[in-house]
Amino acid sequence: MITALSSVERPLRSAAPPSPRNGPGLKCADFFCGIGGFHLAARNLGLEVVFACDIDEPARKAYHANFGLRPAGDIVSLRPDDVPDHDLLFAGFPCQPFSIIGRQRGFADPRGTLFFQVLRFIQAKRPLGIVLENVKQLKTVDKGKVLRRILEDISDFGYSVDYKVLNALDYGLPQKRERTIIVATRQPFDSFPWPSHTTPRKPLADILESEPDAKHYVSTAIRHKRHKAHTAKFSPAIWHENKGGNVSSHEWSCALRAGASHNYLLVDGERRLTPRELLRLQGFPDSWEIVCNDAQTRKQAGNAVPVPMVQTVIKRMVRIIERTQIARRQAAP
Repeated sequence: MITALSSVERPLRSAAPPSPRNGPGLKCADFFCGIGGFHLAARNLGLEVVFACDIDEPARKAYHANFGLRPAGDIVSLRPDDVPDHDLLFAGFPCQPFSIIGRQRGFADPRGTLFFQVLRFIQAKRPLGIVLENVKQLKTVDKGKVLRRILEDISDFGYSVDYKVLNALDYGLPQKRERTIIVATRQPFDSFPWPSHTTPRKPLADILESEPDAKHYVSTAIRHKRHKAHTAKFSPAIWHENKGGNVSSHEWSCALRAGASHNYLLVDGERRLTPRELLRLQGFPDSWEIVCNDAQTRKQAGNAVPVPMVQTVIKRMVRIIERTQIARRQAAP
């Protein structure tokens, strides 16, 4: 059951939105930014990210090293005046309260209520567009009540809202990573123009390093156990061991997870994925500078958003905003 929140925890309904901002390009704010999957997608589209925040210090370190923008810390401590005005708001708010891996407690988990922190800034900043990302299971938590609450709260601020579950496999990445994407714009729409076609998937062989460091290979005991339990029909393959101990293999990776066993995914049942391979599976280029240790980079990749997937969504949102601004300029006396 979704519990009611006090006026301190839940923003008040907003008055009419201000006029759209004009300028040479759209500006973006990146909440719960992680290492910057949303930022990278936005930059690829020629957009400017003017603000970012995340509570995780190593993620902030990686973000700053690669974008030159130092993220702020905990969103709870931020005031609206701390955040520059922006046209697009991105947020990959914490997924653990809604994940199938966890207990799916939703808003009963204190981390789940961090979504209402995002609402604070939607209310205060009135961005033209919003893109939120969370796990696939978000739509089923508490029989759909959590997702309905999220959609209704955004809609109550005067936004058109839609959502869809997208899979990174359909956007060129060899990773089965299904995510709920929520979009909202101040411009009314009947339904958001979600992508209707898939991008050819990059072969797994193009992701894997040719000479990985020996430290990534598992012990003889683990290797023998995997090969005794499973025989793959193709190579290269990612061998996946689920929570029940069952082993399967695929020509793509199962979803990366920040907190999974280090041996959750093995290349051909022999070795763990390297930090560079993990980043590639999320769409980060090889120019991405790895500045944290292997454990932190593994966690960061597991928490990241697939770049090509959200880039496609952001591109379509920008088209809606640009069409609206053009129409208003043409209608002006």
